[in-house]
Amino acid sequence: MRRRDFIKVIAGSTAAWPLAAGAQQSAMPAIGFVSSRSPEAGATVAPAFRQGLSELGYVEGQNVAVEYYWLNGQYDRLSSLMADLVRRRVAVIATPAITPAALAAKAATTTIPIVFGVGEDPVALGLVASFAHPGGNATGINIFAFELNSKRLALMHELLPKATRYAVLINPGNTVSADVTLKTIKDAGQALGLNVSFFNAGTPEEIDAAFAAFAQDKPDALFIGSDGYFVARETQLATLAARDRMPTSCFVREMVQAGLLMSYGVPNNEIFRQVGVYSGSILKGAKPADLPVLQSTKFEFVINLQTAKSLGLDVPPTLLARADEVIE
Repeated sequence: MRRRDFIKVIAGSTAAWPLAAGAQQSAMPAIGFVSSRSPEAGATVAPAFRQGLSELGYVEGQNVAVEYYWLNGQYDRLSSLMADLVRRRVAVIATPAITPAALAAKAATTTIPIVFGVGEDPVALGLVASFAHPGGNATGINIFAFELNSKRLALMHELLPKATRYAVLINPGNTVSADVTLKTIKDAGQALGLNVSFFNAGTPEEIDAAFAAFAQDKPDALFIGSDGYFVARETQLATLAARDRMPTSCFVREMVQAGLLMSYGVPNNEIFRQVGVYSGSILKGAKPADLPVLQSTKFEFVINLQTAKSLGLDVPPTLLARADEVIE
């Protein structure tokens, strides 16, 4: 894929990378916004980022420029992308819900402010010195990936008490998230007495191949690892799961709306909004070193009841009562 096809700006026309933003920067600060999603999948969360900016008085196109970079799962582009953003001296690099981008940004600059959203411990990742006092050029929000994976598997086990064989889909291109998913699901699965098998997929063709492998392995259910690229492929995943009558657990409500069975996680809009708030705070003069890393306090459990019925599943009333949203 040519890099012209790789980056799209949703608030305006498609642009080649690097964007001709030098003229804009003389008049207003520019934020480099990097997401693992596709432009289409990003359309549901970018408004939340802009909302966060607006809470600090920044309106895109009026007093701040936002350059949107949608990776569509192409993590190998990160190093050159970050080098370009640093070369052009953007005011802030925003990386909501994409750990590889936060790490690539941190490796590329010690001076340009970085606002991240990560599922792993940012101290262990080397992004900050501590939650309370980040101490460098990065801060953001932590999403508790370890705890969320374990809780999500437990909820699916409650929904499917007779299911013992689970397939777990991970994206090897996002090594940090893949490693966390592999470790937590192995441990959580063992604690629940489940047999788990892991499958890699980072392209549409590899997703098709994974489902073909499921036909041989015959798992009872599919656990989809937390990776923004899988949101970009939500229609493909929902179509294949429906075809194969495969119960699925995912990590964001958008994927359940697309037809997957259930999700449990931090609302994406909250992550993107908070990254927008911190980006706005930095534009106003705050230093990342002084902005504490936030920890998620909002979690949502979503069930697609129509999908459950199509699979012949009876969702326990106690589980329905605990759901934050039931799609009928």
